[in-house]
Amino acid sequence: MSVTPETLKQRDIDSIIHPYTHLSKHLETGPLVFTRAEGPYIWDDKGNKYIEALAGLWCTALGYGNEELCQTAYDQMKELSYAPIFAGKTHEVGIELAEKLKSLMPFDGGKVFYGNSGSDANDTQIKLLWYYNNARGKPEKKKMIGRVKGYHGITMAAGSLTGILPSHTGFDLPLDGGRFLHTDTPHHYRYAEDGESEEDFATRLANNLEQLILKEGPETVAGFIAEPIMAAGGVIVPPRTYFQKIQSVLEKYDVMYVDDEVVCGFGRTGNPFGYDTFELQPDTVTMAKALTSAYQPLSAVVIKDDMFKTMVDAADEMGVFGHGYTYSGHPVACAVGLKTLEIYERDEIFDKAAALTPHFQQRLRSFADHPMVGEVRGAGLLGAIEFVANKETKALFDPPGTVGAHCVQQCHANGLVIRPLGDTMGFCPPLIVTPEQIDEIFDKFEKSLDATTQWAMAEGLLKT
Repeated sequence: MSVTPETLKQRDIDSIIHPYTHLSKHLETGPLVFTRAEGPYIWDDKGNKYIEALAGLWCTALGYGNEELCQTAYDQMKELSYAPIFAGKTHEVGIELAEKLKSLMPFDGGKVFYGNSGSDANDTQIKLLWYYNNARGKPEKKKMIGRVKGYHGITMAAGSLTGILPSHTGFDLPLDGGRFLHTDTPHHYRYAEDGESEEDFATRLANNLEQLILKEGPETVAGFIAEPIMAAGGVIVPPRTYFQKIQSVLEKYDVMYVDDEVVCGFGRTGNPFGYDTFELQPDTVTMAKALTSAYQPLSAVVIKDDMFKTMVDAADEMGVFGHGYTYSGHPVACAVGLKTLEIYERDEIFDKAAALTPHFQQRLRSFADHPMVGEVRGAGLLGAIEFVANKETKALFDPPGTVGAHCVQQCHANGLVIRPLGDTMGFCPPLIVTPEQIDEIFDKFEKSLDATTQWAMAEGLLKT
């Protein structure tokens, strides 16, 4: 039976529940079906070619169809297609990757725990902090603080730390019990008071965090989790001195800082990691996405040696460490991760991406004066353009998200794959893009933005 785009579309509608998709609207419109990809380009089932402006979901750092990664997966499947690391078992490729990841951390030593996604990795972070505090005789120290608009995954616990409303609505999240708290979004453009400098805004947010910890009781607060740059929350770059002031508060009250590098890690912000860009000193680190350039599902949590020692010292009392996944440390995923890191280093991918940053940021910021653009922000090869109904008052569109959704439709029509974050457009191309491909992305976006602006004016959405 021949498969036409129409039959494939209907089969999808009949069969799949799509993440982060409006369920009823999808039944009317159906999916965009992709069939093949190469480098920064991807094709749909009608032969249309698109350039990728979001690296899949912030993850395909080396682009599509990398032969070395494909061959590595094939070779590992033939040699050792699967082996669990439960009950003290191991394999060499998992050890090698863990040693490599430890060498990249902003602290000496450390231990690595493998998972399959950023969501389960941040779930693991929460469980490890709870386990650690039980092990060191502080069973009341369990509360976790995330930030409004922060994104840390969608499992029950990680989803509770995520501060984005659709991740909670209808799912009874955050979980009850008072263990999951949220503090301010560090977005100076949107939330600063009149005349408030970035430094003063950062001071206010740090004070608010301190007051939250004092209100809850420092003896009950285990950890604070933050992305160096918020990704899904709108590519929000922290104000100057923000993390320095936040970390001073955390240190004062023995609250551990979990650095979520799922998007920012591996060259995205212009440095190897977000903690390099913002001079962070985390207690633990979460990695996923670009760890394998999305060629295999793999995540990793790295904790400090002293945290692990405390857990070991309590082992006789606690018994078996009863956490892990069937695919923790999957040898094929570890082999692809190890090869990905080798390519990053051998081909100087991070340095080349950093060299592209001025051109990328210049093209991004060229939209700052557009009448429908409120703010342009970003770092490295990561950026965002926020649409507003009124440039002077920063008024949001009503209903929110409508203009962003329309702009995506125009982008698709012009051969550009992008994702709206409400009425903010996020940019996160593969690290292997060329200057010419960066121009292609923004040329197509400009055409799409012009069409969107005309539509918004015709619909009366712009407020003057």
